[in-house]
Amino acid sequence: MTTKKPHASAGTKSSASSEESTASTAAKTAEKPPTGSVAGYVASASSKATKRAYASDVRHFIQHGGAIPATPAMVAEYLAKLAPIMKVATLERRCVSIAQAHRDQGLKSPTRADVVVATMKGIRRQHGTRQRAVKPITRDVLLEMLAVLDQQKSHPTKAARDRALLLVGFAGAFRRAELVALRVEDVTFHETHAEVLLRFSKTDQFGKGRSVFLPQASGERCPIQSLKAWLAVAGIETGWLFRSVTKGGSVSDDPLTAQSVALIVKRAAKAMGREPEEFSGHSLRAGYVTTAAMASLPTWLIREQTGHRSDAVLARYIRPVEKRKIPSLL
Repeated sequence: MTTKKPHASAGTKSSASSEESTASTAAKTAEKPPTGSVAGYVASASSKATKRAYASDVRHFIQHGGAIPATPAMVAEYLAKLAPIMKVATLERRCVSIAQAHRDQGLKSPTRADVVVATMKGIRRQHGTRQRAVKPITRDVLLEMLAVLDQQKSHPTKAARDRALLLVGFAGAFRRAELVALRVEDVTFHETHAEVLLRFSKTDQFGKGRSVFLPQASGERCPIQSLKAWLAVAGIETGWLFRSVTKGGSVSDDPLTAQSVALIVKRAAKAMGREPEEFSGHSLRAGYVTTAAMASLPTWLIREQTGHRSDAVLARYIRPVEKRKIPSLL
């Protein structure tokens, strides 16, 4: 089996568009603790994404009358005020972030107080805990999206990137954060397939890593050929796999953000006449599982691709497909 490296011309540099900007300035300028120190290891205990989420939640809390340290009454009032307009899952995460902010300063968390616990319990009972389920991008929906992309003659570079991202995201059942973390060095091309090294993931925070198999497909729907085409047109030889592209077609050295994946999916959905709000970056992963279930692939094989450790989480995607097979007893 031969291994080929992607060929490309000289690297390109440009400023990314605001829609697809990279990590925040704060993340870039933050002073890092010395490697090998206690502070350094403590700082590495949580992922950068988790830290950003904590910081964003605490900032929102403070902007709405909160403070660190906070009193239980202050937290309860914050939750009650936002309950009518915010998801229960979001409020629960805000509680976790507020608690972490107190732990970081050696303070007792107010989120465990009876009034806060009771407030959250009441919010769950009144508003329910059902989470919004985005629509999966199944095989047929994906092919329709690709057909629309082919019509973007005025933005060929961006269209090439979006095509590769959608196909690789679907074929590899990747999470959006996993997609934007991929580098050229993580991809090995073979004659009939490609292997992608996933160094970290949501369920692999310690970098054990796993290999994701990308099978070759026929024609323009092939994720491998689309990926090679994107690398060639972008002039990418090393570094980040999926990058920002300006309106003028210049390719940045910086990677896309996870939010950019969601925006690309929503833009493709809107272009084909669908409601953008019905889809998200997770729709690619959900679409793979749904399509695999419809094709009657065994669950162990689906888990091999998605990285799910058990059938329990997988069942959320498979059960709706199985329900369609329930015959009428009348």
